[in-house]
Amino acid sequence: MNISDRIDAFRPAEGPPPESLGAFMRWCLSGAWPALWLAAFFSAAAGAMEAGTALILGMVIDATAASGPEAFFSGPNLAVLAGAVAFFLIARPLLFGLSASANAIVVQPNVNPLVLSRLHRWTLGQTVGFFDDDFAGRIAQKQMQTARAVTDVVSELINVVAFALASLLGSIVLLLAIDWRVALGFGVWLIAYFAMIRWFLPKIRARSAGRAGARAMVSGQVVDTITNIKTVRLFAHDDHEDRAALGAMKSFRARALEFGYLAAGFRFALMSLAGLLPVILLGGTVLLWQGGQATQGDIVAAGAIAIRIAQMTGWVSFTLMQIYANIGEIEDGVRTLTPRNRLEDAPDARDLTVTEGRIVLQDIGFAYGRDKGGVQDISIEIRPGEKLGIVGASGAGKSTLVSLLLRLYEPEEGHIEIDGQDISQVTQASLRRNIGMVTQETAMFNRSARDNIGYGNPGATDEDVMAAARKAEAHEFIPDLQDHKGRTGYDAHLGERGVKLSGGQRQRIALARAILKDAPVLVLDEATSALDSEVEASIQTALERVMEGKTVLAIAHRLSTLTEMDRIVVMDAGRIVEDGSHSELLARGGLYAQYWNLQSGGFIRTEAAE
Repeated sequence: MNISDRIDAFRPAEGPPPESLGAFMRWCLSGAWPALWLAAFFSAAAGAMEAGTALILGMVIDATAASGPEAFFSGPNLAVLAGAVAFFLIARPLLFGLSASANAIVVQPNVNPLVLSRLHRWTLGQTVGFFDDDFAGRIAQKQMQTARAVTDVVSELINVVAFALASLLGSIVLLLAIDWRVALGFGVWLIAYFAMIRWFLPKIRARSAGRAGARAMVSGQVVDTITNIKTVRLFAHDDHEDRAALGAMKSFRARALEFGYLAAGFRFALMSLAGLLPVILLGGTVLLWQGGQATQGDIVAAGAIAIRIAQMTGWVSFTLMQIYANIGEIEDGVRTLTPRNRLEDAPDARDLTVTEGRIVLQDIGFAYGRDKGGVQDISIEIRPGEKLGIVGASGAGKSTLVSLLLRLYEPEEGHIEIDGQDISQVTQASLRRNIGMVTQETAMFNRSARDNIGYGNPGATDEDVMAAARKAEAHEFIPDLQDHKGRTGYDAHLGERGVKLSGGQRQRIALARAILKDAPVLVLDEATSALDSEVEASIQTALERVMEGKTVLAIAHRLSTLTEMDRIVVMDAGRIVEDGSHSELLARGGLYAQYWNLQSGGFIRTEAAE
């Protein structure tokens, strides 16, 4: 096995992420512990070399003082010199190299993708409501921030803390060998050092969390503005968005200053305390030497330890400050990412098998957890291969009904079946694989035209993609596409959300995607309402091709698009109030007939937002 593969960087986590810090860290790092402990061992071994360095320097000085210049290269001294050469040229570089390799090759490149992939998988499973309630940029920022912070904490604990603890233990052993009183002085200094750490670091942790939250808000605000830049331009709200961004930036600056003042105070106190250590160790050993209780080599060894520990104090304390700052960022990420806002598959869920395409909604009720709104008492059967139109004013519950069929939400009452299978008892992935959908707001990725069409069937060949594009009449314009990097045709990227295409072109791409998916159930949610009548007419043939042989639910405000449906249901205030063919509903003279008579340009006049 390659050393870089000691940690499986994309191994899935077991279960959901816990909400407590320690358990969350264990969840993030599960499966990586053997490699992490090995890296910590190498770091600790390298840290122990610090005390070894002081010990060997002291031995060389004592040998020099004992033999004098003339006899320095005598037999006993040669053994000491050979040991020193082997230590400095072989043992010390080897251990430091192993420690650096373990951290730089095994830990850092693997822990970040391990944590990020686990957080990303978890986040993808959240309900659409989770994403509706937050900035897309903020969620992405939290994933990246948390993965980076976990990686930094693990790396620094191994690279610095394990190293420093081994150095301290080795130093205590060496100082005890010199004299217990010198070791006692060092122990008192350590108590003061850890007391200062204990006072400062929790405050740093809290202020770091506040700074991380403010930083994420800046990111979320900026991404939200950029994502909606055309709306900003159309309403001439550049100044408004600038003020909103500056407000978020000012908040971040204030949190950053709070953190900075505390960090500066910590560093000053740290350096003041570090300056005491050489005075304590060197002064104490010199006094012992004067009394004949220590050698010259002991003075050198104690001095080397004092200088090294004093230097290391700043390095270790700064690292601890960074670790606590990162812990604050991890806790901030935990609060955002770990809440369970999701629809889980049933424990014994099986794949949905669609043989006919019969859909039954029985006594469905759903109000988004509120007292009113949504849908109530919906019972309807859609026969295999039937094309059902759904009509109603905005707010009538049409889109809610479709969301329940796709199980983006769970009905609060009743159940939905497809070919006799309760959709709450099948896997969500298999359910959505069997339902194709074309919406008014066509989802486009900033990827190539080929990738956007191929999203309907990732295993499709280029020939399949082009065949679907021809059926959707998208092949007429795709060969002429060119993006800013010079990519053309099916390789041309479409821009974020397909902004480089017209509405009709986006709909043709969406239809090609639905054709390629070839799901037995098809949902058209206002698929042509954003298009003018001429463009709509030009893709009507493509729509008919998409609907061939499928069970179809078509939502529309433009009633002319539903006249050829087998059946139309009319919704009002969350209920089905009429059901029949176009001609039957017109003859009945009810709400559908009223809509037909009132429509202007083919649209229902709406009064409320859905």
